[in-house]
Amino acid sequence: MSQLTWRRTCLPLLLTALAAPTSALAQPAPTKPVTPAPALRPQTVAPLSGGLDRVLLVNDNNPELIREPGILLSTFPGKGRGVPAAHLDVALSGRFDLFSHHVYAGKSESLDSTLWLAVLAAPRGPEPVVLKLLSGSTALSQAVEPGQASAPFLPLPALMVQGSTPVWAGPGSRVATELLGRQRSPELPASWTLPPGAPSTLVVLPLPVRGLDPLLNGRNLQLRLESSGPVSLATLAAFGRGNEPPSASSWAALLEGGLSPREHAPTPRGSKAGMIYSRVSGVQVGSTWRTRLTDPGQRWLSVRRAPISWPIASLERGTLGSGQVQTAELQAFYPGTAWAAHGNYGVEYDLSIPLRNDTSEPVALQLALESPIKGDSAAGGLRFHSTPTSRPVMFRGTVEVTGLDGAPSPSGAPGRPAGRRSFHLVQRAGEPGPALGTVSLAPGASRQLQVRLIYPADATPPQVLSLLPISEGLAPQAQK
Repeated sequence: MSQLTWRRTCLPLLLTALAAPTSALAQPAPTKPVTPAPALRPQTVAPLSGGLDRVLLVNDNNPELIREPGILLSTFPGKGRGVPAAHLDVALSGRFDLFSHHVYAGKSESLDSTLWLAVLAAPRGPEPVVLKLLSGSTALSQAVEPGQASAPFLPLPALMVQGSTPVWAGPGSRVATELLGRQRSPELPASWTLPPGAPSTLVVLPLPVRGLDPLLNGRNLQLRLESSGPVSLATLAAFGRGNEPPSASSWAALLEGGLSPREHAPTPRGSKAGMIYSRVSGVQVGSTWRTRLTDPGQRWLSVRRAPISWPIASLERGTLGSGQVQTAELQAFYPGTAWAAHGNYGVEYDLSIPLRNDTSEPVALQLALESPIKGDSAAGGLRFHSTPTSRPVMFRGTVEVTGLDGAPSPSGAPGRPAGRRSFHLVQRAGEPGPALGTVSLAPGASRQLQVRLIYPADATPPQVLSLLPISEGLAPQAQK
């Protein structure tokens, strides 16, 4: 290098370095933060016994974000209709359910638009049909008018006891919570009489964005229905005039048209590529998973089995080493949508645990619903993140439990088993616990636990139900 070149290139850099403060010269180069490795909790992960019932559930979730009016889902026969491929042709009779979850992001040219959702039904035969609503709930993410049921995504503690003032975060959380209590929203009639012929409109519900920033709102709707005869059912989306909903004749005309555009397509079944589950638009087989969790060949579960966990809503590539896929199969679905009900949204889990202390010492166990790190292969237990961070929320919803320890007696001994209690959870990815409560059993004593939950729309599977020794160190008990 020539002297002239050195002066032009190296000398200015040297002078700048010498002029810098000593503290700046001493600073080490920035390093990327080291993320602690997940912690493994050695334990048993057992398949959940039992299985789904045969009740049909109309699962209406594709598209989630509605961009254009049209048919969302129809079980009407396609023959003789304007667009035959827009209909799945499935008869619904006796007990069946509806799960519907959609989002609307407004119109770019309008700040006060409202998208309307409707549910239509008609008998499949020449006789009238009575349709009863056994229980049902609906809620918006955000209300824009007084009287509209809503549930904003509020930041809540990880665990709260449900009391006289209900707790929820998000419309899926609210609807699942109200269905657990077998409630019926005031916006929903108790029954309908469907005359033969033209479809009847069961409900028309708004999805408004007026006054919201950003222009985004969602609605969850779930119905537990019973019909006196076979019916067809459809869900549709349309715009009205201003804030007025479309007329009944407009809905009937829309049923002769095509589908509202679908969202992302799924990975084909059996593919080894990256998994895109997609969203469901079809009729699934199974509405409730009811079982007794016992030891093989026994009528009870030994306390010796703890620590043990059972998957909730386990799915393909997310069995947590149990080898069990709980996903409901679809009797009929639209091309380009999910081919199975990944997540089992709207499905009720009704689980009883006849627990027995068959040891010679007192035993205390804790019950928890947890969100371990998703995985498929057996790892000798469950993996959790070892440090708390702002990871995505995986579960927002309510768990109902009967049979936990009640208030202690004056002597400090465990009190009588508590009755039905409900807890609202907000759980992030890879989080253990917190404990829902404790089960204390003397030698030879037994206790019947009952756990119920409806898998909420705003959750991401899978979760686990866990029985753990207190020494496992779960998070603190629930806040009131």
